[in-house]
Amino acid sequence: MSEVLKVEDMSVTFDLHDSEVHAVREMNFTLAEGETLAVVGESGSGKSQAFLSIMGLLAKNGRATGRAVMGDVDLIGMAPKQLDIYRGKDIAMIFQDPMTSLNPTLRVKTQLAEVLVTHRNFDKQAAIKTSIEMLERVGIPEPVKRANAYPHELSGGMRQRVMIAMSLLCQPKILIADEPTTALDVTVQAQMLDLFKKLTEDFGTALVLITHDLGVVAGIADRMMVMYGGRAVETGKTDDLFYDPRHPYTLGLLHSTPHIAKRTARLDPIQGLPPSLEHLPQGCSFNPRCAFAFDRCHAERPPLTEAGEGRQKACFYEGAMKYGEVA
Repeated sequence: MSEVLKVEDMSVTFDLHDSEVHAVREMNFTLAEGETLAVVGESGSGKSQAFLSIMGLLAKNGRATGRAVMGDVDLIGMAPKQLDIYRGKDIAMIFQDPMTSLNPTLRVKTQLAEVLVTHRNFDKQAAIKTSIEMLERVGIPEPVKRANAYPHELSGGMRQRVMIAMSLLCQPKILIADEPTTALDVTVQAQMLDLFKKLTEDFGTALVLITHDLGVVAGIADRMMVMYGGRAVETGKTDDLFYDPRHPYTLGLLHSTPHIAKRTARLDPIQGLPPSLEHLPQGCSFNPRCAFAFDRCHAERPPLTEAGEGRQKACFYEGAMKYGEVA
């Protein structure tokens, strides 16, 4: 599979009144055509800010450094007018709450058609026709009726499907989905994940799935990147991380996830709270919550290093970490 995105040493910093906050530090990863990468971690780990920076959507007090190369174009630091050429056409993003992403005063068909008129030079009628076909393709019943509706007339699941349809109209190379199932019930979540899987296969689109829910990751993601305190702490194939985690934080996330097949199994939540990005602990950011921390972990920050074929971890601990069965 060919590479569609390469991120090198990307960092994101926010200027506050009297200090700086480093939301993302030295992120590196690649994304291949048709691949699904899950980016997981607790709230505040930096996962959303990393991809907002790639899209050029940081808040005014934020700035990104490093490189995010799509084809032969570096998206980091690109002027908004230049980015508009690629946003929606080559790289698209689905946000967590579709109600705040859709214009409540415009019909669904008008908002969808605008994408095709802007990026693919469709005339209005052809754009509306293609938009309705895409609504049908993403599983919306009675697509003509829904196209003529306003966003508030649709359910949360349908609004999310509208956002997916909008993002796919130009058949982008990269689709970024930020917590796309959080506001949906379990049945609709499953439908959404099946839809994502089918669409990546049909269009060859590379999917980045940003989530804190490991249940969302299983069965859809090819690779995982686990983030903590603004850094990637473990990366690798999803099955490898699920069944043989090499970082204590990854292990903690797995043990904090309910398992339907083992309803009597006790959950082992990660003790403590995520660190403030303004005041990270010395050494490894996870050391105050880590059951395996030793002296070196409190003195040095572990770099992200190779931990087997196609795997990386940022951890000095090399012993066994299985304090319970994960399956």
